[in-house]
Amino acid sequence: MDTQFFRESTAPDIDMDEADFGLQEVDALEAIVIVDNELDPMSPPAPETVQITGNLGHIAMKSEHTLTDRGGACKELQMEDICCSAHGLSILVTATKGNKKHSVLFDTGPEEDVWERNVKRLRPDLSSVEVIQLSHWHRDHSGGLLRAIKMIKEARSENLVVDVHPDRPVYRGISLPEHIISLQADPTFEEIQTSGATLIKDENPKTILDDFFLVSGEIPRVTPYETGLKNAVRYDPEEKDWFSDEVIADERFLMCNLKGKGLVVFTGCSHAGVVNTVKSAVQLGGGAPVHCVVGGYHLSMSEPAQVQSTVADLKRLDPAVLMPGHCTGWRAKFAIEKHMPGVMVPCTVGTKIAF
Repeated sequence: MDTQFFRESTAPDIDMDEADFGLQEVDALEAIVIVDNELDPMSPPAPETVQITGNLGHIAMKSEHTLTDRGGACKELQMEDICCSAHGLSILVTATKGNKKHSVLFDTGPEEDVWERNVKRLRPDLSSVEVIQLSHWHRDHSGGLLRAIKMIKEARSENLVVDVHPDRPVYRGISLPEHIISLQADPTFEEIQTSGATLIKDENPKTILDDFFLVSGEIPRVTPYETGLKNAVRYDPEEKDWFSDEVIADERFLMCNLKGKGLVVFTGCSHAGVVNTVKSAVQLGGGAPVHCVVGGYHLSMSEPAQVQSTVADLKRLDPAVLMPGHCTGWRAKFAIEKHMPGVMVPCTVGTKIAF
């Protein structure tokens, strides 16, 4: 594989305290939230955090519906131009250094139609996408993958890489007291390859795209309270039975190092725990400060004590901005705003973020 795409640590046996991944500082970083659980095209961000576009005024001024007969009104705000929320996550991340730009699509949301609809409304440059990184094998992150590959391939003539963890469960599920609920299967390796993308199955941390981005490996669990996804199970087709899968070991994050600010971390669900995720990012990032954490914090169903411990540890890690979305839940967002006022900017669908 071309070294502009993937470069693993130079250490022969990776010691995370010593590994040098060569992650470059980038001059600028932008993200477009294509799918998220929450829609809010009206609220402004907290001052001195990030720059946001995608509000109603911005959507209206982008409208192709120009007016000539409404007393001086120039545009019509059309509801069909506003993105729709869905239970999942998909973020297009673009990093710039000098005269070079690279883009990664981080997850693809829960279903194909949602991803396609929002892309058509946001109109991002799909031809710029070089890599799709799947954070972990759960359908709310992988459901739009095959349609995303198709649309990106139609927009670009060059190679498209899909980077996934090699351990793909046949089925995942949730074990309840009286029964098991099976989750919808993720796209298969064969389906991804048949779609025309180059499939990379890798569990190791590495930098990609001229070292503009770092894709983590499996996230170390170091906090006592972040214990994974309660009651999660996976199906073993050989045993024809379900087994515990609470750790969700295949989860990986995406990270950039923004010049003058620090690490910007994109997390799918934080099944490993958002604090464990950030601590791992700092370790892989050579101790650089944390600027922002974007994505799912998976606290919507957590006990109050876990939310309290998480917020306390996030405060100690001292990020400039927190952008919780997807599975974070309103209680955790409220706690962040209460204990870290002025730091939170919710990650909402249709948002274009300049860090």
